[in-house]
Amino acid sequence: MSEKASQRRPALAVQWEELTASDFPKAVRRARKVCVLPMGVIEKHGPHLPLGTDVMAARAAAIRAAEREYAVVFPPYYFGQIYEARHQPGCITIRPELLTELLQEVCAEIARNGFEKVLIVNGHGGNTNWLNFFCQIQLARRNDHVVYIARRQWDEATTKEVAARRKTDSGGHADELETSWMMAIRPDLVQLSRAGREDGRARGRLEHMKDAYTGIWWYADFPDHYAGDARPANAELGELAVKGWATSLAEVIRAVKADRVARKLQEEFHREAGAPLSTAARRKSRRRV
Repeated sequence: MSEKASQRRPALAVQWEELTASDFPKAVRRARKVCVLPMGVIEKHGPHLPLGTDVMAARAAAIRAAEREYAVVFPPYYFGQIYEARHQPGCITIRPELLTELLQEVCAEIARNGFEKVLIVNGHGGNTNWLNFFCQIQLARRNDHVVYIARRQWDEATTKEVAARRKTDSGGHADELETSWMMAIRPDLVQLSRAGREDGRARGRLEHMKDAYTGIWWYADFPDHYAGDARPANAELGELAVKGWATSLAEVIRAVKADRVARKLQEEFHREAGAPLSTAARRKSRRRV
């Protein structure tokens, strides 16, 4: 290696915890003040996958995406909604009020460090409704940042290819697809030989209540916290899925960077919310202008 090459400055890390304090301001600028927050939970994933599967998968996709479209990726965040798995070993649950308060505080701390946009990348299906609610309650107070949620999706071509390669057509938790992701990113943690030890088929114990929702629905179908059959899983399918997720996520990061509307609308909303009786008059005045 030449002396010039040995003195070349290393690339700016995308992972928050790998940045030095002196490089951090540069990272914020290069990211255009976008921080990606991958999150999941600590829960059982069948008899064969690690408890942190959801966070590992979300963070792997986020890091790959940030390496394509630079953003700073927050450290692993494991505190989500997982009350339905409290009966399983290793599950960590946080009381609902603290769960929301903690995420609010973390987003505020991210903003205090210079970021104006927090993009949540969710790896756990049980977080979906709670995160939508969390995003909605950002309107309850004035913030100096905007919270976005990335929707996990592939492009049409990837969706078709994943479907064509799958050997199973049911699941949703520790199944063929999720196990394949882990075989692609952390094969050392997958114990596929155990995948057939439990039955991942739905029990259907609330079939008589199809038109009513109750929180025990997941336990009613999947008391072992395993949905699907992971045995056909393979790393090639997992690589295709993670690559597709990262590609789509890079596009979301790009769109969030370019967004100049959400923050303005948020500010406008809070001004109007502070004096609702004057809202109509202000709107009429703007129309005249």
